[in-house]
Order: sequence, then structure tokens, then C-alpha cells
Amino acid sequence: MGKPTGFLEYERKDGPVTAPKKRIENFKEFHGQLPEEEQRLQGARCMECGVPFCQAGTMIAGMASGCPLHNLVPEVNDLVWHGNWEQAYVRLSKTHCFPEFTSRVCPALCEAACTCGLHAKPVSTKENERAVIEYAYANGLVKGEEPKVRTGKKVAVIGSGPAGLSAAWNLNKRGHSVTVYERHDRVGGLLRYGIPNMKLDKSIIDRRIEVMKAAGIKFICNADVGKDISGKELEKEYDRVILCGGASHPRDIHVPGRDAKGIWFAVDFLGTVTKQLLDTNFEKMPYELAKGKNVLVIGGGDTGNDCVGTSIRLGAASVTQLEMMPKAPECRAASNPWPEWPKVLKTDYGQEEAIDVFGHDPRVYQTTVTEFKKKKDGTVCSAVLVSLEPKKDEKTGRLSMVPIEGTQKEIPVDLVLIAAGFLGSEGYVAESFGVKLNARTNVETVNGSYRTGKEKIFTAGDMHRGQSLVVWAIAEGREAAKEVDKSLMGYTYE
Repeated sequence: MGKPTGFLEYERKDGPVTAPKKRIENFKEFHGQLPEEEQRLQGARCMECGVPFCQAGTMIAGMASGCPLHNLVPEVNDLVWHGNWEQAYVRLSKTHCFPEFTSRVCPALCEAACTCGLHAKPVSTKENERAVIEYAYANGLVKGEEPKVRTGKKVAVIGSGPAGLSAAWNLNKRGHSVTVYERHDRVGGLLRYGIPNMKLDKSIIDRRIEVMKAAGIKFICNADVGKDISGKELEKEYDRVILCGGASHPRDIHVPGRDAKGIWFAVDFLGTVTKQLLDTNFEKMPYELAKGKNVLVIGGGDTGNDCVGTSIRLGAASVTQLEMMPKAPECRAASNPWPEWPKVLKTDYGQEEAIDVFGHDPRVYQTTVTEFKKKKDGTVCSAVLVSLEPKKDEKTGRLSMVPIEGTQKEIPVDLVLIAAGFLGSEGYVAESFGVKLNARTNVETVNGSYRTGKEKIFTAGDMHRGQSLVVWAIAEGREAAKEVDKSLMGYTYE
């Protein structure tokens, strides 16, 4: 696919990116697109390899290699190279319902598994995907058309994050009447309130929701199922229910002083910032949350990075980001060969901005908090940190990070953001429907299925598999929709 010699003739070129000191002035997206002709050349780099791992979406050494949606990446890249944008959109749409989301927030599993990336830079599949979907919207190709025939079956989807939206879209296409329940004031779930606007502009979500509404999907916001509405009520009203409430139970830090004021869970902080921006139509930046404060971010993942970038935009005096694990190598280790996911050092946009603003990387590796100290009014004022070292348990053989005696140090802190991941779903939703949670507090399902122990209740996304990526949530929503469709109709279109 692509031009047979394209990977030899053309270097990888990414779209323009606004400089850090300029982009931190606002919460606007800062990744631009290449001109059409230049983007086509990026499609030409797809090298017609014998085994396209980019679309495999298989597990290798416990990590995903390639796209979980199984997008036919070489075919789309070939169509981009030939400038056949409409057919590229048609091809992409056969496997992917929301390319506008993943082309902004996905870590590009496809590119990590690209054969071209073995000896050179991988094909820019993520930006090619974005170019395709943006062309489709600009040219009226993304249409919200109601199914010509309705089945008479009603399905409720609980949660409007990527899994819920995916399930709703696919079930609606099959002719079922779908209603999505969202506990927040706006549709989008994690996409809306868990990902900052500069990473995913919320107008992108609104644009897709309008398409879904035009296709006949109903959305009910401010409806907290399990509290405002009982599971029993929905079971009576609908033929099937899909639980897509996400893994929204955050992991806490249990140390002395945790009750101090000024300590937030990361997603609560990010959601508060986004809500204030949306409520004021981006006219008021909520500087009061971080301006002039020494910010401590606990957690080195994507959410931690989002906290770094958000704090800088809100005028933080300093930002420190703690990472328990050792610093990753800059290049692949021999024990981490292609096409495994590359376990290498990644400096994301937030860290880039911190380096530009403060003159150094905000990350401190192999370090954690042992205590928070507070002022007389109960507000956090400092944190006691300790260095860690890896040690193997003699009995189990498991490696764990343990404190190093005598390495404690205290740093001034005015705002703490805990981005230590999630422990699973919140139990009240499952309890309301009378379904069980497993040991990881995910909704328990029949092996290899999205069906719970109750015939009418299904689940998908993070609520089913635990904390994961947007692309996995979309894939789960699609597969759960197939299973629900088959349970209702006796068959489904694969």
C-alpha cells in the first residue's frame, strides 16, 4: 500500500505544533494539520509490508501491538496517498466510528507496531486518520441518518464515554432505539471531563453528538443511574442495558495529612477546570485553582501529564511530578523488541511546557510521598518525599519499589493532584442492577463475553476491562453492541 518506494523517498513530517510558551496562554488545541499535498506524501510512506502489525491489535508480551479496532491501516494510507479522501473515510468508517477522538488522544498503537518504524520513523497513521475525518466533516460526508427500519427493541446505555457512545452508535445503526444516560451535565464522560480541552477540543465532541442525535439516539444528562434512577426501573423499560460507567474509582494516597485541604484527585481537578471553561464559554480562566501555587502531581502517566499542562496554563509557580518507577530508557532495550509496545522515555506536551517555562523536566523518578503537612487552617503547605529502589521479593519473585532509609526531604506544596490511576468502577451502579463485581471491582462477565450474570445486562469499556485507552473503550463498545444485537435478534452483522 502507499507508494512502493515512498518510505525511501519521503521523510516523516508531522503537522505544525504551537510553541510551548505561546500555547500555554489558552486551552486551545495546538496541533495543526499539514497541507493536503504534504499529507498525501505521508500516506505514500506506507511500505506494503508482508505482515501489517499496525492493524493486528494483538497482545504480545502482555502489551497491545497494533490497533484494537483492526482499522485496515494500509488501505486507508493508500487512499490518502492517492488523494481519494472520500473512499478513505468510507474505508475507515467500516471499523472505526470516532476517528476524530483517537486521532487526537490515542497513543497510536498502530504507529508503534509499524514495520517502517523498525529502522526509521513510523508512518504518521494518526495524523493521516485525522486528515481523513476532518475532510469528511468539511465535505458533508459524516451524516446522522436514521435507520430505515426500526426493530422495536429498546436499549439503555449507562455512561456517555467512548465505550457508551460506540455501543450506542452501533446499536442504533442496527435499528434499535437507544437512550444514553449520563450523570454529568454534558455528554462525553471521560472525553468531556477527563481530557483537557487543549488535547481534545470539546466542540469536537459536540459535533459528533449532533450527528448521533440526528441519527435518532437520545441523550439524558444529569441522570445518575443508581441514585436518581434505579436499575430496576431501567430493566423494566428497556429490552437490554449496557453498563459503560468507566473505571471512575480513583486510587488514593494513604499517608498522614491526606485530609488537608488543597489535595485533589486528578480527574476531579481536570473536570472542574473544563466545566468552568465551558460554563463561561472560555471567557474566564479559573486561575484561582493554581495561580502562584507550588503544584505537586503524583503519577507519571497521561493524566499526570495533563495535570502538569493544566497547572502551567493556570499560572502555577512551580510543578513537580512524581513517578514511582525508574526512568525509562531513551531507546528500546534488547528485551523489548519491535513490534512490542516500546517501553521508552516519552516526554509529553505538559513536560515540554514545564521544561520551557521552568527550565527543567518536572519529573522526579523513583520517589513517592510519605506525609503531607498542613497550616493551622488545614491547608496543605508541604510534602515529605522519599526515594525508592526496586527490590525483588524472595518468595514471590515480584519486583516492588521500597523506600530508601534516610532519603526523606520536604518540599513546599500548595496544591496536590493525585493521578495514581483507578481501582475500577464505582459499586453503586452495579449494585443497582444486581450484578457482581470481580476482584478488581470491574463488572463480572461470562468468560469471553460482555454479558453479566443477568440476561438483560451487559457491560463494556473501562467498567468491564479496567482503566484503559480510549481506543480500547471504542472497540469494547462495538463488540458489546454486536453481542447485544445478537441476543435481541438471534444474529448480527459481523
